[in-house]
Amino acid sequence: MTVGGAASAISGTAAGVRRPGGRSARIRAQVLEAVRELLVKQGFDALSVDAVAELAAVHRTTVYRRWRDVGGLLADVLDAAGGDGWQPPDTGTLAGDLTAVNGEVEAGLTGEPVTAALIVASFRSPQAAEALQRFWDERYERCAVLVERALARGEVPEGTCARRVVVAATAPVYQQIVLLRGGADPLLARQAAAGVALAASRGLFVVDEAPG
Repeated sequence: MTVGGAASAISGTAAGVRRPGGRSARIRAQVLEAVRELLVKQGFDALSVDAVAELAAVHRTTVYRRWRDVGGLLADVLDAAGGDGWQPPDTGTLAGDLTAVNGEVEAGLTGEPVTAALIVASFRSPQAAEALQRFWDERYERCAVLVERALARGEVPEGTCARRVVVAATAPVYQQIVLLRGGADPLLARQAAAGVALAASRGLFVVDEAPG
């Protein structure tokens, strides 16, 4: 997946997630919690609007009217996660910041199974895939400050692409846990962060134009 704070936000446990009041907000919270629970316990194939409505104790017509189908439900789980208050850590060095981000990613992926379940579901649902892309794009924007701070400290040259730095640093963690299902590997997380920070210091992530 990608940057730190994502797992707690997607699971609905992140501090500072905006939850507007009112009946509509309560229904949404109940429904999205039911989606997360069913997805983890039963998987994508068993997820249905009727099952979500039953678990959430919400009338099925309400769920169909607001979310229409499973894709709409999954997309809303991901869109709701974007309202958390997570900010990248500030350790004083780029290597330290990337290591800290990787630690959050690792802890989230191993401690919040819904995160990996949603990644898998995004391969089956175009709506979920689009929502996941929006979520990650926003997370990468937040992480741009990592490279901005590194640039101010003189750690990296002008033109260093923050998105590519963060992707390169976090990718091995997602590969290890989500794709290989190998569990947490703190040494790998530290090595990946340190290697990318070193490469960035030597200009390997300098680009003429930021990627879209």
